This record gives sequence, C-alpha cells and structure tokens, in this order.
Amino acid sequence: MKKSIVALAVMGTVGASAFAQSSVQIVGTADAFIGSMRAAGDAKSTMLVGSGGMTTSYFGFKGGEDLGGGLKANFALTSFFQMNNGSQGRFGGDTMFSRDANVGLSGSFGSFTVGRGLAPNFLPTVIFNPFGDSFTFSPLVLHANVPLFNGTGWSATTPADTGWSGEVIYSTPNFSGLSANLHYQMPGSSALSGKSNTGLNVLYFGGPLALTAFYESAQLTNPVVAAQTGNDKKTDWMVGGSYDFGAAKAYLTTGSAKSQVTALTTKTNSLGASIPVGAGKIEAGYANTKVSGGGNTRSTLTVGYDYSLSKLTDVYFMVMNDRITTFSSGTSVGLGIRKNF
Repeated sequence: MKKSIVALAVMGTVGASAFAQSSVQIVGTADAFIGSMRAAGDAKSTMLVGSGGMTTSYFGFKGGEDLGGGLKANFALTSFFQMNNGSQGRFGGDTMFSRDANVGLSGSFGSFTVGRGLAPNFLPTVIFNPFGDSFTFSPLVLHANVPLFNGTGWSATTPADTGWSGEVIYSTPNFSGLSANLHYQMPGSSALSGKSNTGLNVLYFGGPLALTAFYESAQLTNPVVAAQTGNDKKTDWMVGGSYDFGAAKAYLTTGSAKSQVTALTTKTNSLGASIPVGAGKIEAGYANTKVSGGGNTRSTLTVGYDYSLSKLTDVYFMVMNDRITTFSSGTSVGLGIRKNF
C-alpha cells in the first residue's frame, strides 16, 4: 500500500514538472448574424440566423511544449461548428477537425507541421482583403472558396479547399518581414498513388506595406481526400498587396485558376479599403472573376461597418450585391456579433 502511495506521489511530481513545461489553450470564435441572403442566381431572398458572418465559428485546443535549446513541440486540434443549429462542421459531411489536426516542431530553423492544416491559398486570401476570413461577405473569399448550388454552375476558383489533409508544411523563419510556407499533401491511399497537392506562399510585412503571392497544383480533393473529378489537375495563383496610409488601408490582388481537363481559365481581380471610424472600421471590397471562352463574369461588392466592443468582441453590419452575367442579381444584408475566446 505504501509503495502504491509513494509511486503515485512520484508520478504526480513528474506530471506536475512536465505540465509546467507545457501549455494548452482553449481557442475559438462564436459568430452569428441575422440576415436576408440572396446570391446571384437565387430565385428569392432567404431570411435566416446564420453562422460565421465574419469568421467561421470554431473551437478547439492549441498548445506547445518547450523542449529546450530553442526547440518546441506544437499541436492544434480545432473544429468548425454552426451557430444557428449547433451542428458540427462548415457543412454536412465536413470532418470533425477540418480546421486543424496537426502536430509539429519549431525552432530557429522555422517549423515543420504534419497532419491537416492550412492550404497555401488561405493566408494570402484572408489577409489581403478588408473582410478577413469572412466566407459570407468577403467578395474575394467568396469567389475563391464558395461554390453556388443554385443552377448558375458557379464553382470556387480554389481547387482543393482552404485546408489540406495529410500534408507536411515547412515554414521558414522570418527574414526581416519576409517568410514562406511550403506545402505538400500526400495521397494517403494506394488507390491514389502518384497524385498529390503541392504549393507555396510568400508573405512580406514591412511597416505600412504588405505583399503576398501563392501557387497551388492540386490533384486531390479536401477535406475528404479523393482524386479530382475526371483525374483533373487544377492550378491557381494570386499576387497581392496592401498599404496602410493611416487614414485608410488599401488592398489589391490579381490571380488566375486553370483546369487541365476542361482547359477553362478564370481570372480574378479584387480591390478593397478599410477606413477607421470611431471604435470601428468602414470596410468596402469588390471582386471580379471572368471565365475564359465566353463564360460568365461574376462581380461582387460589399460595404459594411465593423465596430469593436472590446479586444475580443465586435458587432458588424454588411450589405452585399452579387451579379453573374445571364442570371438575376442578388443583394444580402447581415447584422451580427463575433466573440473570440
């Protein structure tokens, strides 16, 4: 009995020592809005309580352990959810930890991350538009990542989701504001042997000026990994920049996506501005995407105001107009609140 007590005491001491060197955080965002939504091609507007007006709602855990000598072990397990009904994922069939499910090491060499993580397109797209990672109201994010299922046939220009499963990411150290991320997604199945997703992005932040570029080549779908339809190989790229003038911050991007099977090319240009007013910001953004070969053109304009109640909580009001040639246009309005934790 005494031996058991002593053993438990020793285990408790070791556990406390190990815990002291580690850190785990509960992280997330709860974002909900009341809106009237109508995308281009929709027959009518839909009144709803929606989730993720400005940021897709999520929760999870992130942490790290100091291994000594400047080396650190890291992990992230985060899951999307829908505020309007409490269901898991961004949409039906989304995997449990589709936002993050990875582990890695970091140090003076940069970092290596293994598992499910960001795709090359994500950071350049969400950083270089005034609405950030809004998959509801950001024109650039909508064109790049949100297909329409209303008869318009409009597909997202990004070939393989904003996150990749089964990938290895190497992130360089920061060189005076310049950094890069190299991404490689393995097939994970013998049936997909010889297929992969590869890409990289580059980010530069120097005072008021910021610049970016990314490139992707995708043969696999995500978050469920399978071959692209028709064994297609899709590529996309974008370059962009922003400049903070103080009184306003301006954004500009241009990019293109191509399908090897259909030979169709889409070209997307976007511009935006963020203007500080009181405790908030007036935000405006426009994106235009044209399909080659006489295809349709989509134009989306959003204007809104985002007001900070605190460092972790803000309220927002957004108005968006969406147009696709040969289809009816749509106007959406949303009033929401976002709480980070």
